[in-house]
Amino acid sequence: MSIRITTLPNGLRVVTEPMDQFRTTSIGVWVGVGARAESAEQNGVSHMLEHMAFKGTATRSALDIAEAIEDVGGHLNAYTSREQTAYYARVLEEDVPLAVELLGDILQRSAFEPDELERERGVVIQEIGEVQDTPDDLVFDLLQEAAYPDQAVGRSILGTVETVSGFSRDSLSGYMDRHYGAGAMVVAAAGKVDHDRLVALVADQFGGLEAGVPAELAEAEYRGGDLRRDRKFEQVHLTFGFPGVSFADDRFFATQVMSTILGEGMSSRLFQEVREKRGLAYSVYSFNAALADGGLFGIYAGTSPAQADELATVIAGELGRMTLDVTERELVRARAQLKASTLMALESSWSRAEQMARQLMMFGRIVPLEEIVARIEGVTLEAVAEAARSVMAGSPTVAAVGPLRKLPGYERLAERFAA
Repeated sequence: MSIRITTLPNGLRVVTEPMDQFRTTSIGVWVGVGARAESAEQNGVSHMLEHMAFKGTATRSALDIAEAIEDVGGHLNAYTSREQTAYYARVLEEDVPLAVELLGDILQRSAFEPDELERERGVVIQEIGEVQDTPDDLVFDLLQEAAYPDQAVGRSILGTVETVSGFSRDSLSGYMDRHYGAGAMVVAAAGKVDHDRLVALVADQFGGLEAGVPAELAEAEYRGGDLRRDRKFEQVHLTFGFPGVSFADDRFFATQVMSTILGEGMSSRLFQEVREKRGLAYSVYSFNAALADGGLFGIYAGTSPAQADELATVIAGELGRMTLDVTERELVRARAQLKASTLMALESSWSRAEQMARQLMMFGRIVPLEEIVARIEGVTLEAVAEAARSVMAGSPTVAAVGPLRKLPGYERLAERFAA
């Protein structure tokens, strides 16, 4: 099926991919602003704004919004990341006009009523508290903060109790006015969708929106460090971080292959060595959290307090081995895993819409699937080893939550990775 892109006069881009075997449409508005655009005092405002968008507009109450989409069996939701905020719906083909109208309403005419704001403030504070009680969530916030100290990219997407408590109606509407311009938005749809019809609907709902000015983001500066919370949990939740690569970096696919071999899947080295051979952890994996201008390569594992020291040693050894002895068989398997996961994801209309929106924002174009597959196939053994060397060249970040008495100090752990 053919992908089509139309740019409205105000700069808003509309991209569609028909999938005629579907009876439903996934459609969303992606806004190129997230937690990275916030000052320290604003920390969490992007996420709060996402919540408040559903709490009433000039013509609809929160219940009206919920009933309108559920009356037709549809689904309406949103999420906030560090670099984007997305508002999306999934509906039957005949209900696409309603979905577009609802998205236009909540993104341009949100009321931010004081009573609703107070209630939702309490909900978000409860969400923050839930993270504090969930160690395998909290440890990733600590990892991000330690890797990028005193930077917007290192702060929690949810904000803090203090910042959330200070948000007013004016701070929310002002933030939306500054950052929710048409030039920062992409409307993406996949599934049962007619491009020209959708463009007309979007023009009707969003055509009067001003172009706006793109958010200015400070460069993400990876520094590394150590951040721990000693808590009375059953396990130590342990993460290690290193400088990763951006989506646009030539080493991106090599880093993805390297991470797959190291810690993604049951055949990965970490799974086999840590879980299958030594029984040190139930959950262990690696990841590359890419950004527009960098990234964070990380490893997570949860283990008993008595085994935390041994686990750290094994992880350091396995990461070091990635620079030395990756085999052709491992490379072929990892490339196959990446290709398969890419193709499987594109069988979902939602995943396809999200990918198109992100690619337009990141690269200004839709990257052909053939190009992605070719770049995965082009990863060599030397490229994998170089990706591992690049990761390990940076100072490590350590973040841990749980009973930490037997976990070595930062200097000792850093020495193990350096070795």
